[in-house]
Amino acid sequence: MTTVQNLIGGERVGDPELARHNPANPGEIVAVTPASDASAVHAAVSAAEQAQGAWAALPAPARGAILLDAADLLRSRHSQVAEDLSREEGKTLAEATGEVRRAIDVLRFFGSLAWQASGEVLPSAMPGTTIFTRREPVGVAALITPWNFPIAIPAWKMAPALVSGNAVVIKPAELTPLSVAHLSNALVEAGLPAGVLNVVHGTGSVAGDALARDPRVAALSFTGSTRVGLGLHTILSERRARVQLEMGGKNAYLILDDADPLAAAKVVAASAFSLTGQACTATSRVYCTPGIMEAFLTALAKEAEAFTMGPVVSEQQLAVDVSAIDVARAEGATVLTGGDVPSGQFLRPTVLTGLAHTSSVVRDEIFGPVVAVLGVDSYEEGLARVNDSRYGLTAGICTRDLTAAHHFAAHAQVGVVKVNRPTTGLDLNVPFGGVKDSSSNTFREQGTAALDFYTWSKTVYLGHE
Repeated sequence: MTTVQNLIGGERVGDPELARHNPANPGEIVAVTPASDASAVHAAVSAAEQAQGAWAALPAPARGAILLDAADLLRSRHSQVAEDLSREEGKTLAEATGEVRRAIDVLRFFGSLAWQASGEVLPSAMPGTTIFTRREPVGVAALITPWNFPIAIPAWKMAPALVSGNAVVIKPAELTPLSVAHLSNALVEAGLPAGVLNVVHGTGSVAGDALARDPRVAALSFTGSTRVGLGLHTILSERRARVQLEMGGKNAYLILDDADPLAAAKVVAASAFSLTGQACTATSRVYCTPGIMEAFLTALAKEAEAFTMGPVVSEQQLAVDVSAIDVARAEGATVLTGGDVPSGQFLRPTVLTGLAHTSSVVRDEIFGPVVAVLGVDSYEEGLARVNDSRYGLTAGICTRDLTAAHHFAAHAQVGVVKVNRPTTGLDLNVPFGGVKDSSSNTFREQGTAALDFYTWSKTVYLGHE
């Protein structure tokens, strides 16, 4: 068991109160953390506010060098960090190892960007005048991150915020404190000045709410449920602070008759069951045209039965998953495979058929390894069903028809489209985000687009005699 404290103004503080158990072995306590109140949040924001000016004044390449050094430190501890991530979140060791690798690469990507020009030089209609733009940091950036990617998401929020000259206060998910502890330790040991990064552990209803309501927070980036995200949006918008939300998803895949049913089944299984289905980009509803339905279902059942997953993250999440399967059964669904809990918090990958398009299991986010397969008569109906959702994060299509693929890419109402590829998994150098109730529909995360949220643009006219 590891005691994880808050990091405030360069000091480790806070008494351990909240216990996190290993989802694969619920009797094992992995870590204990503080249950921070509003006073701890206030202290963290104060420390960030005091440190931000000097940090912004540091040349950008010097800020980037710290991120690069932190990446090297994290790389040297790769195995231990991955083991801790697996123990606290429940991912397989292979999945955890890949996520730590992603965090390292994110630090390197944004650390390297510090050596690139961040503004533009533009022509002026006035003689003897040069116009240029500057990117200025917003100030204190608050980050609220989820348990399902406990080191990758903090990294891809922290890195652009820090390299842009902002000070950061992060509230990690209470279920996964160890991963952010490893990340913050690497940054501190790499030379990050005291107060530039502050970590406050606690519940969302207390620590998260206090962070959102602090008037000194200039921008808040949140990943989590739509309900919580929309509440935070209201709080931040009242004082015109910046807010970036990455929220829920009910991601769809459309399988056309011309697709290879075996290849389509592998794509959907990876989309629905990798990461135990606990990804905002996971596929949870599939629409098939008539000619491929039977072959696809046979292949998907085999893929599901052979799939290796970790445990569901918590008893509460497992209850949500099982309840959704029970509702599906009550509505007349056929459980093609899975649907049972063989031991502990392990739920078998589950494929459902026979549900109505209006079923809550088809329309509401579950966040587990449960996928519903429904029939559609044509591509046009399938596209309409894909778009008939309050969410709009990712969607995919399996087809050999380039015309259909391009039409789908143009008309799917989502932030990310995949063609013959799983809906999960994105490259770190491309923009990421959704539409509708999946996002605040403003700033994107990842890639160079991530810098837009943490900076504002200043235009300068320089007259020379």
